[in-house]
Amino acid sequence: MPIPKPHYSVSWIYLMLAVVLEAAGTIYMKLSDGFTKVVPSVLMLIFYGISFIFLNLAIKKLDVSVAYSIFSGLGIALVTIGGIFFFKDPLTVFRITAISLIIIGVVILNFTGVSH
Repeated sequence: MPIPKPHYSVSWIYLMLAVVLEAAGTIYMKLSDGFTKVVPSVLMLIFYGISFIFLNLAIKKLDVSVAYSIFSGLGIALVTIGGIFFFKDPLTVFRITAISLIIIGVVILNFTGVSH
């Protein structure tokens, strides 16, 4: 059965799911310890795979440049925050500034380049 073409608003849900799953995949990449731990390694591959399925569905309706920029930017922000909370990465002024700039960029892209 073919997957129905998503409505515009559903595409944003697909994109947000893709972002969260990609960030989870990256967290599990760290937990896999260079593919030496089986369960985190398998979960990493599953999260990445499902993430790209949702990204593919999202770009059916969204501009690919906007969708991928948001996917990448929010993914970086989420992974940075995850690193701070889960792996005790240092929280520095530089990281706070960088995450803020990413979020500002995503907001600007959201208002300037979205197709309907």
